[in-house]
Amino acid sequence: MTDEIAGKFTLPLDAAATQQLVWESLLGDRPLPQPVEVPSGKLYASCALGDIGASVAAIGAFDGLHQGHRALLSAAKTDAAERHLPCIAITFAPDPSEVLSPEHPEPRLLSCEDRIRGLLHLGADAVLCVPFTEEFMQLAPEAFLGRIVDAVHPASLHVGTNFRFGYKGEGTISTLEELGPRFGMGIMPQDLSCEGAGPISATRIRTLLATPDGLEAGTKLLGRCHFVRGTVIHGRGEGTGMGFATANVQCAPISQMPAEGVYGGYVVVEGTPWAAAINVGAPKSFEDDDRPDFLEAHLVDFAGDIYGREVEVIFCAWLRAARRFSSLEELEQVVRQNIEWVKANLSAQRGR
Repeated sequence: MTDEIAGKFTLPLDAAATQQLVWESLLGDRPLPQPVEVPSGKLYASCALGDIGASVAAIGAFDGLHQGHRALLSAAKTDAAERHLPCIAITFAPDPSEVLSPEHPEPRLLSCEDRIRGLLHLGADAVLCVPFTEEFMQLAPEAFLGRIVDAVHPASLHVGTNFRFGYKGEGTISTLEELGPRFGMGIMPQDLSCEGAGPISATRIRTLLATPDGLEAGTKLLGRCHFVRGTVIHGRGEGTGMGFATANVQCAPISQMPAEGVYGGYVVVEGTPWAAAINVGAPKSFEDDDRPDFLEAHLVDFAGDIYGREVEVIFCAWLRAARRFSSLEELEQVVRQNIEWVKANLSAQRGR
């Protein structure tokens, strides 16, 4: 563990850094604008666009909104500014993997709502969310592209060089460059952003987050701290019995959880972040054969009833691996050490 978070926040965090880290991690966390029904989906606009005569568009799954996605969107924004056109990001809901492999979908770095919110936060003028249905999945590449053109009329379309589209992914960059002139739009392929061992991708980030000690590298590729949303539920009360109450958080099964272990981070309750020691996975000293994995967090200096509330859990630093302790006294001592680290490094101020 280093003394930096996301390569730009130095521990211990002061009040301003705490505020900025939480804001960036949650991608602004503002309410979504009311969507407008358009051909092929719903349009979420940060301002009144009126009828869209033309636009500059960037298209992708955008799961995670990592550094590569940000580079793609930045190029589209620059192009849009030069053309004096709105910049529109195009994404899909549900994520294509949930339709293509319903029994084994890829874990999700961001919900659809958080992707839309994040794209607007990062500067898109609007986001077109296209329903990825069985019918849409069967479209030939030309019909797929036609749906997009009917909705937002791109003068230019920005894509990563690995973008595939249409039935069974038959459409490639070459297909786009062939079809683009027919639809009156330029195609702007962008090389994938690279870091260290290779291209930045959602798959690479998922793998890192699921690996012990992978949080720091995953955070660097994301350009922010990873977070999950969940609902606080009743637990079994072991922490209360040892003198430190914990909030048990139930997340959507498809959420990308970090590897089992203990983390320092924040739990955001109704807009207020509380520094927290966070445990992912059933504690080894208590787990039963029939006990599912779960997430629990001790919120520093928090007092109150938050059962049933939705919270965001932000993972900032890896503290230790999960392990079985020889006694409850040893467990209590180590947990208190984790909490003290959080107090010393993350709890300067809660306000955003």
